[in-house]
Amino acid sequence: MNQPIKMESRASSSSVKTGASELRTQSVTSIACYLPPNPDPVTSKSGLKVIEKKLLHTLDLYLIPWLCVLYLLAFLDRTNIGNAKIDGLQKWLGRHGVPLSTGKYNAALTVFFVSYSIIEPLTNILLKRFKPSIFIPCIMLGWGTTMTLMGLCKNSSGLIAARWFLGIFEAGLFPGVNYYLSCWYKRSEFGIRAAIFFSAAAVAGSFGGLLAFAIEKMEGIGGRHGWSWIFIIEGLVTVCFALASFFMVKDFPDNATFLSDRNLARVKYRLAMDKQSSAKYEAFDYKYLKAAVTDYKMYLGMLIYMGCDMPLYAFSLFLPSIVAELGYTSSNAQLFTIPVYATAAALTIFVGWIADRTGQRGLCNIFVAPIGMAGFAMLLVIENPHLKYLGTFLGACGIYPCIANTISWVSNNVEGVYKRGVILGFVIGWGNLNGIVSSNIYQGGPNYFSGHLVVLIYMTFCLFGGSVVMRYLLVRENRLRREGKRDDRIQGLSRREQDLLGDQHPEFMYIV
Repeated sequence: MNQPIKMESRASSSSVKTGASELRTQSVTSIACYLPPNPDPVTSKSGLKVIEKKLLHTLDLYLIPWLCVLYLLAFLDRTNIGNAKIDGLQKWLGRHGVPLSTGKYNAALTVFFVSYSIIEPLTNILLKRFKPSIFIPCIMLGWGTTMTLMGLCKNSSGLIAARWFLGIFEAGLFPGVNYYLSCWYKRSEFGIRAAIFFSAAAVAGSFGGLLAFAIEKMEGIGGRHGWSWIFIIEGLVTVCFALASFFMVKDFPDNATFLSDRNLARVKYRLAMDKQSSAKYEAFDYKYLKAAVTDYKMYLGMLIYMGCDMPLYAFSLFLPSIVAELGYTSSNAQLFTIPVYATAAALTIFVGWIADRTGQRGLCNIFVAPIGMAGFAMLLVIENPHLKYLGTFLGACGIYPCIANTISWVSNNVEGVYKRGVILGFVIGWGNLNGIVSSNIYQGGPNYFSGHLVVLIYMTFCLFGGSVVMRYLLVRENRLRREGKRDDRIQGLSRREQDLLGDQHPEFMYIV
């Protein structure tokens, strides 16, 4: 179970001095002063559980399904170039009968991650300033239009330019939605929702292979190649969903309109009891940026996330090619990617559920990452194509669950609306910047030895090793806080100042 945020005074503990106890009692009082009123003060415990269950059901119904569809479209649009590649993109974008070089193709992959990563740290601030119901549909219109125009490209320059703008417009969705959901749910509820949301990426992989298999049959229609229709059709679908999103995407709790006043009060009360400042309005101040960039958790989060995000993009961009190199035709290679992604999606949701139930997000990373490490080790050393195909299953199962779990882990341990938004932007932005590596390590074939080796190194040292270090430091910090060795942080502070300490408050217990 999640470790509870201890709110009681420990004056009776022999390990805590009386002065510290008095400070803690004052802290508890200060927190109570800023809690919104409980909308159900006389309801029985069983009745409260029923009310809370209905509220969560309402939130899930209004927030999760639509956002999953949007991320499915986003991930489909950024990775469908891998499907287009094995359908002849390199051949037909070349000049004078010479296929597009591997270097120029990789440049088109790389430039997406450059623009994506540059913009990403800023997007959560923009999301907060312009509201999700405006910001998300607008960026969708941008990337849907870009994707449609990508199908009209006639050379490598056009492809590279389109991928650059695709990265700019897509940058706000993944960090934005994770930040957004963390402002609606308690820490013990966020992981499974983040996992369900991210599982849309795995579903996009399955759906992308199936869709590409069908669309490539349009070869020659309108004088265009099958790969061109992949971009055009998927881009137009995104534009349609963008227009609908102006009505379907909901805003933050401080100005949402889809809930009754009582239910909105319940949301804010639950968040406040979970010690989340998401429950109240917070104006932007540069001190939140400073608090983010001076927090060691941000840098460890960046290390861990790069350890799963770089492998994610390497896997997503090149899986169709890897499967094709195992001896399957172009069409069958598209289809053979589907069960790999479906398995990864199921495990992602399961791990998210386990992490929420146990509160052991670090251990989930530590136990899941070796599955992927084993898969890429198989791809490195085994020649049998059937066993290598099994290796792709293990690789996906070691990558996808860790993406959602890492984002949940970082989000759970950062308090303050803007601080959390900035840290998530940096963590996800840095992870995506490592997509530059993903775009350039899978060259040649058929074994892709260097590509598999680099992915294995990332997963071993960054994902697995970083998770071990992060968990050790968080466990140690929680122990120090329980022993009262961080109580000096609230000495001499007013009640309001204590409340604004966020995750630096000695009563805030980290999720390990």
